[in-house]
Amino acid sequence: MTEEKVPEELRYTKSHEWVRVEGDVATVGITDHAQGQLTDIVFVDLPAAGRVVTKGATVLVLESVKTVADVYAPGDGTLAEANAELKAHPELVNQDPYGRGWLFKVKLAAPIDAAGLLRAAEYSAHVASGA
Repeated sequence: MTEEKVPEELRYTKSHEWVRVEGDVATVGITDHAQGQLTDIVFVDLPAAGRVVTKGATVLVLESVKTVADVYAPGDGTLAEANAELKAHPELVNQDPYGRGWLFKVKLAAPIDAAGLLRAAEYSAHVASGA
């Protein structure tokens, strides 16, 4: 297994989401490792904006040819936006997981506890451990 190159500017969860925090908005997607494990994404169950989410709760479900997977909120807040482009093009999650394949944005109620998120090197070690 080759080591995944993960963007340094992002933070990661042990459940394989990436998080980019800009001000009070967190953009969330799944990592390249996660999309590779899921294989071809065929459907993204996009949530409605305005929904209140809590840290660790399921925000959306990804369906692949192999399985379904929940994607979780990195913090408490209100769903600001879901990536509408994925409705017609769910394959973007596989093709560009750190770019056009982003999943949703949350307007955070409070800053995310950085202790609960991994830096790129920590996430790479987490993946290498087989978790």
